[in-house]
Amino acid sequence: MTWRVLVSAPYFIPVVEEYQKRLSEEGVELIPAEVNERLSEEELLAVIGDIDGIICGDDRITKRVLDAAPRLKVISKWGTGIDSIDSEAAKRRGISVYRTPNAFSEPVADTVLGYILTFARKLPWMDRDIRQGNWEKPPLVSLHECVLGVVGVGDCGKAVVRRAMAFGMHILGNDIVEMPENFLSETGIEMVSFDELLAKADFVSLNPDLNPTSYHLISKKQLDMMKPGAYLINASRGPVVDEAALIEALHNKHIAGAGLDVFEEEPLPQDSPLREFDNCLLAPHNANSSPEAWQRVHENTVRNLLKGLRQTAAS
Repeated sequence: MTWRVLVSAPYFIPVVEEYQKRLSEEGVELIPAEVNERLSEEELLAVIGDIDGIICGDDRITKRVLDAAPRLKVISKWGTGIDSIDSEAAKRRGISVYRTPNAFSEPVADTVLGYILTFARKLPWMDRDIRQGNWEKPPLVSLHECVLGVVGVGDCGKAVVRRAMAFGMHILGNDIVEMPENFLSETGIEMVSFDELLAKADFVSLNPDLNPTSYHLISKKQLDMMKPGAYLINASRGPVVDEAALIEALHNKHIAGAGLDVFEEEPLPQDSPLREFDNCLLAPHNANSSPEAWQRVHENTVRNLLKGLRQTAAS
């Protein structure tokens, strides 16, 4: 028996040949897709008809796509978030959906702390001034003087908290899930309301999953609550932030700046106003970058794929 498996995860495609022999021996024919960041619904509809499995990234696997995939048996997500997959529709069709929980908490938390340190110590701006012949000494802050607000204290949020502890930051947290007592006592984090966190934090780190309750979690109302000197950092999912509202807040200098690894539309459009702000640090959805983490996810994604296909064959 041969299973046709579409490979559309951008991080997996470069290493697909390393798994070719192993998967071929299992009866898997790999079909690499041409993809930049993710496949759209229309792009998937053009290729999904004879596919038995998918190794996907953040592709738009909608109900319409699933309805057009009569042979599809398993979706193996490369990574953690499955917000781009209509999981309920997949469940109704008997399609297994797998992922790798806590896949990138450590590198993403490093990125969040990188943004915080960069804004606090203004390293790129001082470097630029020196190269332009200036000798300016801008006011800086030490992190132990600052309040960090962590919105979403799951695996990634906890990793951010533990890093911030080492710098002596006062840490506020907000989550719909009650925190374990040992984590509270270990870290000294103070769990507060969302509004209180926004009002008190010098840095706000967004770390929730993307779901109906976190879509545009940060919009004009929330940005208006933030301190004028505060920074917003988003290394979770782009739609957690209402980008139009953020652009307005940056334009009006209502907040001091933003560090963004993710965007509502990816790749970020060339005409995005976000590119114009000197106090907005931008990255190409790359906070997960870590060879060790990638290798672990490669292996688990392949295991999940084979597990799903084998279960189908046995049923």
